[in-house]
Amino acid sequence: MSRPHTSLATIPNRFAFIDGVSKVASQCSELSLMLVDVVRFSDVTTSLGINVGDEFLLEIANRIQTLFGKEVALGRISGDVFGVVFPSVSNEATLRSSFDHLVEHFKVPMYHEDNAFMADFNVGVVCSNETHWVNNVTDKPSFDITAFVSRAEAALKQAKENKYENYFSLALKDKTDTGRSLALKADLKRALAQNELELYYQPKVNLDNLSVVGAECLLRWNHPLDGILFPGPLIEAAESYNMMNELGYWTLEQAFRTLAEFDAQRLSLSLSVNISPTQLYDNQLIPTLHMLSQSYSIPMTRLELELTEDIALSNSLMVKKQLDELRCLGISISVDDFGKGYSNLAYIRDLQLDALKIDKAFVMELESGDINRAIIEAVKIIGVAKGCSVVAEGVETVEQLHILREIGISEGQGYLFSKAVPFEDFVSLAQQEIIIGSSPTRKQA
Repeated sequence: MSRPHTSLATIPNRFAFIDGVSKVASQCSELSLMLVDVVRFSDVTTSLGINVGDEFLLEIANRIQTLFGKEVALGRISGDVFGVVFPSVSNEATLRSSFDHLVEHFKVPMYHEDNAFMADFNVGVVCSNETHWVNNVTDKPSFDITAFVSRAEAALKQAKENKYENYFSLALKDKTDTGRSLALKADLKRALAQNELELYYQPKVNLDNLSVVGAECLLRWNHPLDGILFPGPLIEAAESYNMMNELGYWTLEQAFRTLAEFDAQRLSLSLSVNISPTQLYDNQLIPTLHMLSQSYSIPMTRLELELTEDIALSNSLMVKKQLDELRCLGISISVDDFGKGYSNLAYIRDLQLDALKIDKAFVMELESGDINRAIIEAVKIIGVAKGCSVVAEGVETVEQLHILREIGISEGQGYLFSKAVPFEDFVSLAQQEIIIGSSPTRKQA
């Protein structure tokens, strides 16, 4: 068994490691390279300092080396990215199994004094054998170390961009499709520059009297050729090219502008905005909100920020710090799609929240069985205990409305009331005393 490293300085740096990969390639007919990026490690150094961060990195490196054994070689590619070379391995399934083993192993947290850190990873993998090592001139095996490492870095980039899985594998012969991504980046820049983006508004309704009590704003893209589009591809492009802050702050400014327009229409409503993890890790979020509040003369108590469950339940020290500061400003914090993932009730217990939004999957299946009702009742109990409201998403039928009223859920959103609509249409809805869908079967609420 290899001896553990006593400092980061004893771990081969990028250049020494790459040189080692070349030597392995000269001795083996096949090999694989895994790049392991520690997700959001900057939180640790920001909150606890560089020295503590280095201690965690050293422990991570030693645990990876122990996990995979002395047969593999470990190096430090950059600050929080490690490289692991697997000699005599070119089977992607084997590497996938190694990734699963890595993730499972690091579910055991690391500690420094009273601070715990549970490492999560983005992993990019490249596999190769001598059939790929061909010199175009001599037709003899020739290993291209630059191309090999570049493919691993491309795989790691893709792993970071993936929505649902932090792993991606490439073979040397695979082609990457960067043309479409570059086009999307250009689309996003043009959309922002030429005011092609617009907010739509879905009413949040009091389920007892069916009046509008607020709205969730949702992004739409007025494409010059294709008309009104959901902005999924643009958001993916923003995530890929580090433009989420630009897009997120545009949305926040539009939200404050909307609240000012609500006041002009004598609508005293709150507005919910979905916030990205990128913004929560940005130290300009608080100053920007202060500036927007003052510029539009809108108190921050009118704004609600919606987080996805995985962000809210992360063990990020910086996220918790930002959320505490946001609530001190009077901004409400809600967890969107609650129950969609694997809700960690310990984090829910410790996190200060203003609302839990029940995932629509449970609401839309309310009429088909008792289990969905039981889950919603459980969320209601949690909400009461935490002193936060519970909002039902995806309300589509009168029967669902009646069941939610019986449970005691006071607010909801869904097509029974309205889909997301442009500003003028939303104002018309909000000015009605009662909001309900126009279908004849829905009049009996």
